[in-house]
Amino acid sequence: MSEATHPDAPAPATGPQPPFVLIVSGLSGSGKSVALKTLEDLDYYCVDNLPIELLPEFIRSMMREDVLRQKVAVGIDVRNRHSDLSKLAQWRAAVVRLGLTAKLVFFDSDDEVLLRRYSDTRRRHPLSYLGLSLPEAIVQERAITQPLRAEADVLIDTGQLNVHQLRRRIVGEFAFDSRDAPSLLFESFAYRRGVPADADFVFDARVLPNPHWQPELRPLTGRDGPVRDYLDAQEDVVRYVEQVSGFLDTWLPRLRGETRSYVTVAFGCTGGKHRSVYLTERLAAHARTQGWDQVATFHRELD
Repeated sequence: MSEATHPDAPAPATGPQPPFVLIVSGLSGSGKSVALKTLEDLDYYCVDNLPIELLPEFIRSMMREDVLRQKVAVGIDVRNRHSDLSKLAQWRAAVVRLGLTAKLVFFDSDDEVLLRRYSDTRRRHPLSYLGLSLPEAIVQERAITQPLRAEADVLIDTGQLNVHQLRRRIVGEFAFDSRDAPSLLFESFAYRRGVPADADFVFDARVLPNPHWQPELRPLTGRDGPVRDYLDAQEDVVRYVEQVSGFLDTWLPRLRGETRSYVTVAFGCTGGKHRSVYLTERLAAHARTQGWDQVATFHRELD
């Protein structure tokens, strides 16, 4: 997964953004661990299972040591047995008074899905120490985390999402800073696993020469130099890139005045490994040269 910004991108028109803290919470089994790992990949400084009352002091400590990154993610949930989660608003306000932007995302899912996930993983529920059955523990956790859910800026129901879809949702929601212009997410995918449901533009790369049929290239991906060199040398690929670049250069700038926060441009091929990955990286790099300062890539079949 690429960085959300690029060193060669032009400076944004807006001033510096305040340091950003994302509070990650939700029900056990709803995908918080996947979310934190994805945020870490997006260059967030991540801390999990922090007692909620320590949140302001944690931020102060990082500021004193001058190691506070622009984006921080903190996991807070029922695993800490002594925290009063009902006081979230109080501790969140203390963080805001320190000059930071604080946002809460809450991950949820219905009981049936949570029960199935626990059955699949055979993990213990954090409230099992109370002598509760798994269904009882889930009900109790809902009650305990209700104050967090009520305070959430973003609520994500993961019941119908697999790991890859959840990672993509996190990228779409949190890879970018808040700017006036929409951010661009370039995504690769395999047609055999379906077209991304919320893609704004979809381009079919199956018409292009397939590196899969070159034995030495088959185990590689579109990120690898030999695959890039092979596709760069194909006349059809050169024409395809020129035409798609021209289309995007014409129409993407029209979206700068829209209220949407990001736009997804998707490239699909048979396996989602060579051509679509190559095009995703190639067109993302091109977008950066055109002045889009917030560009990320996501390879559904690789990430």
